[in-house]
Amino acid sequence: MKKFVNNVDNMLTESLSGFEKAHSDLVLLHLEPNYLTRKTKAENKVAVISGGGAGHEPLHAGFIGKGMLDAACPGQVFTSPTPDQMMAAAEAVDTGKGVLFIAKNYAGDVMNFEMAGEILSIKNATVLTSDDCAVINSTFTDGRRGVAGTVIVEKCVGSYAEAGADLATCKVLGDKINAQTASIGVAFTSCTVPAAGKPTFKISETEIEMGVGIHGEPGRKRETMREADAIIKDIVDAILTDLADKAKSAEVLLLVNGLGATPLMELYLIYNIAEKLLQEQGITIIRSLVGNYTTAIDMSGASITVCILDDEIKKHWDSPVHTAALRWGV
Repeated sequence: MKKFVNNVDNMLTESLSGFEKAHSDLVLLHLEPNYLTRKTKAENKVAVISGGGAGHEPLHAGFIGKGMLDAACPGQVFTSPTPDQMMAAAEAVDTGKGVLFIAKNYAGDVMNFEMAGEILSIKNATVLTSDDCAVINSTFTDGRRGVAGTVIVEKCVGSYAEAGADLATCKVLGDKINAQTASIGVAFTSCTVPAAGKPTFKISETEIEMGVGIHGEPGRKRETMREADAIIKDIVDAILTDLADKAKSAEVLLLVNGLGATPLMELYLIYNIAEKLLQEQGITIIRSLVGNYTTAIDMSGASITVCILDDEIKKHWDSPVHTAALRWGV
């Protein structure tokens, strides 16, 4: 294993410290328990908090800032954050308007966010993201997994909270976006968790994992490597089948997300293919995002996310945001 690491046990803390120093105008790092907050606490708004295992950067810490998250709780690599992290973060950023947790649908995340919510004396609610339509159930989940669609939920709900929406209304928007979003990923290589020191799964040079999860979980099936056109067509077809009638003549946001080791040159090639396929189906792409936003450490591969838009979602996607990883309108 070749990685920039001193001591595996200290890797997360060292990385978080570097993130805080690089973005000292935006975030503050709190240790024991670990969580990050906005540098300047927001006032008189619902506090939006997310979190999950490290290794998916910039998710979630990269989305802390005006128009998005108030705090993020990082666990160890691919390991859920603990309830005490969520509770400490909630108490730090609560303004009296309540706290909305955004959690991805993985068993550990669900359990720990639920536990924190039950113990907290602060009014709170949770949006559970489950946009991965590759598999319905896996070893890690009860139902669909939460993947790159989480970025869209965090952006739009963060905007709504910033605009003064109450806790219940913010949750309704988050749940609506999740229901109108579908994603599928494909991997060419495994990822390597630093503590393990070896690839999570074995895959040959002539194979791909279709529908892979962001922790290296197996997907729909192991396939033979093909041209990009064929791979992307299968992904887009599966997403449109999942979205069904909602996708007909729809306006959408198309997100092409790198899983950590795929160059932008290839991500834009993917976008080009996906855009043509969607247009052929009468679907209009009116918003787009391409880059590494929900990664799987060093996995070579990508995911495609399609979100069905309406005026409300468009408004909150377009609103100003100022974070380390997303920044526009400011």
